[in-house]
Amino acid sequence: MADKACVQRLQKEFKALSREPVPHVVAKPSPSDILEWHFVLEGSEGTPFQGGFYYGKLKFPPDYPFKPPGISMITPNGRFATHKKICMSMSDFHPESWNPMWSVSRLLLQTPVPRAQTAYMGVKKMDNAPTTGSINSTVEEKQLLAKQSLACNVKSATFRKLFPELVDKHNELLRLAKEEVERAAAEAAAKAAAPGTSKSGSEGGSQNSVRSRSKGRKTEESTAGGGGQQRNGGYGKTQQEKLRKLPAWFMALLMTFFAGIVALPLLSLDLRF
Repeated sequence: MADKACVQRLQKEFKALSREPVPHVVAKPSPSDILEWHFVLEGSEGTPFQGGFYYGKLKFPPDYPFKPPGISMITPNGRFATHKKICMSMSDFHPESWNPMWSVSRLLLQTPVPRAQTAYMGVKKMDNAPTTGSINSTVEEKQLLAKQSLACNVKSATFRKLFPELVDKHNELLRLAKEEVERAAAEAAAKAAAPGTSKSGSEGGSQNSVRSRSKGRKTEESTAGGGGQQRNGGYGKTQQEKLRKLPAWFMALLMTFFAGIVALPLLSLDLRF
C-alpha cells in the first residue's frame, strides 16, 4: 500500500507532466495502480533508434520519493533486454545516489533508451556502455527494431488502453504503407502493359511503311509510262520538222516522180474506138 505522501506526490507529478509534457515522451500512471507508470519514448533523430516508439514501465516504491523507482523496457530495442530492470544512477540499482527532489520528468529524460543524448545534461553521445540489463546489437538490428516498434507495442492491451493516439498513428502508417504497395503494383502493371502497346504501334507503323513504299513504286511506274508516251510523241514531231526543212527543188522532183508513176498505167491503155 502506497503512503499518502507518495500518492500525493505522484498525482502532482502527473498533473505537471500533463501541463508541460516532456518532448518526445508520454507517461501515464496505470488506472488501477498509481505506483505503476507506463511511458513511451520516441527515438532521437540521427540515431539507430530514429522513428521508433519504445514502451517501458516505471515501478515506484510505496515510500517514494524517498526511494527511487525501478525502470524496465517492454519494446525490443537492441540496447536493453525487455522486462528486466535497467541499471541507472537514478534507478533502484543505486539508491545511495537518489535525490528525493528529482522528478519523473527528469527520470524520463535520463533514460538511455532510445535517446542519443541525456537532454538534461546536454551530452550528445550514444550511450553504449555495458551495464546490467544491456545487450549488444548492430546498428542495422536497432534500425529494424525501430521500424517494428509500434507494431510490437499495439499487441499489448495496456498499451492500447493508455496510448490510443499511438494506436491511431500505427493504423495511419499501415494505411499509408498499403497505399504505397498498391501504387507500386499499379506502376508495375502499367510498365508490363507498355511493351505490348509499343509492339502494336510498331506493327501498325510497319504496315503503313509497306503501303507507302508500294504507293511510291506505283507512282514511279506511272511516271515512267507517261514519260515513254511523251518521248514517242516527241519523236513523230521531230520527223515532221525534218521533212519541212528539205529544199524546194527536192520536193518538186519528188512530186514529179510520184506523178509519173501514177500516169504510167494510163499510157499503156489501148485507145481504139
